[in-house]
Amino acid sequence: MNDMDYPQTIDFLFNRLPMFSRIGAAAFKNDLDNELALCKFLGNPYTKFRTVHVGGTNGKGSVSHMLASVFQSAGYKTGLYTSPHLRDFRERIKINNDPISKEFVVDFTGRVGALITAIEPSFFEITVAMAFEYFALEQVDIAIVEVGLGGRLDSTNIITPELSVITNISYDHMNMLGDTLEKIAFEKAGIIKPAIPVVVGERQPASSAVFEKKAAEQSSALSFADQQRFIADWKFENHKLVAEVTTAHSNDKQYYHLDLTGIYQTKNLLTVLESVHLLRQKGWILPEDKVKKALSQVKKLTGLFGRWESIHQHPQVVLDVGHNEEGIRQITRQIEITDHEELHIVIGLVKDKEIEKILALLPRHAEFYFTKAQVPRALPEVQLAEKAHTLGLRGSPYPDVNTALQNALNNCSKKDLIVVCGSVFVVGEVTLH
Repeated sequence: MNDMDYPQTIDFLFNRLPMFSRIGAAAFKNDLDNELALCKFLGNPYTKFRTVHVGGTNGKGSVSHMLASVFQSAGYKTGLYTSPHLRDFRERIKINNDPISKEFVVDFTGRVGALITAIEPSFFEITVAMAFEYFALEQVDIAIVEVGLGGRLDSTNIITPELSVITNISYDHMNMLGDTLEKIAFEKAGIIKPAIPVVVGERQPASSAVFEKKAAEQSSALSFADQQRFIADWKFENHKLVAEVTTAHSNDKQYYHLDLTGIYQTKNLLTVLESVHLLRQKGWILPEDKVKKALSQVKKLTGLFGRWESIHQHPQVVLDVGHNEEGIRQITRQIEITDHEELHIVIGLVKDKEIEKILALLPRHAEFYFTKAQVPRALPEVQLAEKAHTLGLRGSPYPDVNTALQNALNNCSKKDLIVVCGSVFVVGEVTLH
């Protein structure tokens, strides 16, 4: 395995190992044995740096990038592990926005080659071990580690972090995590560690008791972010989302200018601010001016994209990786407050989502362009169009997102709005920038 170059190594990782984005649930392991074996072979790199662990159904990617931006702005050497990637594998593993080197990816895969043969780990298990080894060798001050799927059995869940963060709970991956919010919350709560504080973004009737029980069992201080601060007001100004944040039980008001302009980012902002508050209590030096600056340039400092990201004007073209019921709800709310004439939606979904429930949430008046990502999990565009037509949505199927997007551009006026959504993989394949 040592004689592979970078393209061959990536091909090996993507195509030879079980990969969730490609095959779905079959790639998901129901224990941490492989991850622990890989890390033991490497000398347990995850014990050599400090971490913040971020889980939840929606928003965990944005929150992870926002926290990385805060630590980076405060002068810390900051690792960031996220998934999935949109365009380049190396997006998953970064230090201060610099992606992991191709040489390290090749060298690492060669070093663990014999173990890969012996224990047959998944793509995700290998990638997590690679990230932890890289962060340890590069001696990061802190690493923000995003949960891949669920929490309790996720490969990242071998770490003992400074802080556990759970953004929210909604329906997604129900074939693996359970078919009620309580069951999903139980899996997400699996990242709560003994005596480690935990921030939960939203207090929700169906899930709060699950978190309270788990935190009590673990003697972990639990904080619901939306009970500590609230959004008093918001507006759009100079391509930024300006949020007025009021602290509960006081008249303290702060203004944050976010470069992530989806209105749903106000929820993520509250989660980040409570996380920063608790991290300061643990001794991290995160000055308020640096926090404000960091949150105004998350995209620049961390490379985050695909979150209500406007890539073209006249007509406005927006990319959003929202791909489950709650994600689509947030997109439809954003569409309602976005000035436009006609609405065009380019959408592709993967087979293991609640297809009919997602389609039922979409605006009936839009013109749809049904497509698919170039991954085996993608629902074929003709099947998607047929399901949509039975629900009263109008539009035609296209074999790939760029063909669909080009047809939308050909079919609209300068004051129209085009939204590309439904799958991380669909958004990642867009070539218009």
